[in-house]
Amino acid sequence: MKKVLIINGGQNFGHSGGKYNQTIAANTLEVLKKFENVEVKITNVSDNYNKSEEVEKFVWADYIIYHTPIWWFQLPNGLKKYIDEVFTAGHAKGIYMSDGRTSENPKINYGTGGMLGGRKYMVTTSWNAPETAFTLPGEFFNETSVDNGPLFGFHRMNAFVSLEKMESFHFHDVEKNANIERDMKLYREHLTTVFEKELKPQLVN
Repeated sequence: MKKVLIINGGQNFGHSGGKYNQTIAANTLEVLKKFENVEVKITNVSDNYNKSEEVEKFVWADYIIYHTPIWWFQLPNGLKKYIDEVFTAGHAKGIYMSDGRTSENPKINYGTGGMLGGRKYMVTTSWNAPETAFTLPGEFFNETSVDNGPLFGFHRMNAFVSLEKMESFHFHDVEKNANIERDMKLYREHLTTVFEKELKPQLVN
C-alpha cells in the first residue's frame, strides 16, 4: 500500500476564492484512484488543522503533493503558516532532527538533518503570469524557471527535511486566459505519467 498526502494550499483571500486549487486537488484524487493499493489523505490548509496530526501525516505518507497558488511571487500566507507550524512541530518527531551540522565542524553538512528520507514530493503552482514571462528573453522573470526562481526556497525547504523532488507542474495565465478543461487534461496526463513510473506494478488494467 502506497500512501499519498495531498496538501491543498488554496484559500479564500482578497479576490481569490481558492476554487482553482480545489479543482486541481480533485483532479489529483481522480488520477490516483486509477491505481491499486493507494491510500490518500487530504489537508486543506484553510480548514482548522491539528499540528501534531499533520506531522503524523507527513511521517505516514510515501508521497506528498502540494497544490498552491502563487501570491506576489511567493507561497500564500495560509500555506506558509501551515508549513511553519507543522514543520516546527515535527522537530525530532519525524520531520527533522537538526540542521545536520555538528559543533565540532559547523561549516559543513548543513541541511542533512531531515527525517523524511525515502519519501518524495510534487508541487503544482497556479499563476496569473503567462508561461512566456519565464521563457522569453526580456520578459519579467529573465528566462528563469518557476522551480529555479520563485520556488527555489520551497524546494530547498523540502530537501532540508530529506524529501526527494518529483517533476513539478505549473498552471499559467489562469486569471485572464484560463482554459480549465485543457489545463486539467494536461495535468492529469502529467500526474499519470509520474505515478505510472512510481506505482507501475499497481496500475489498474
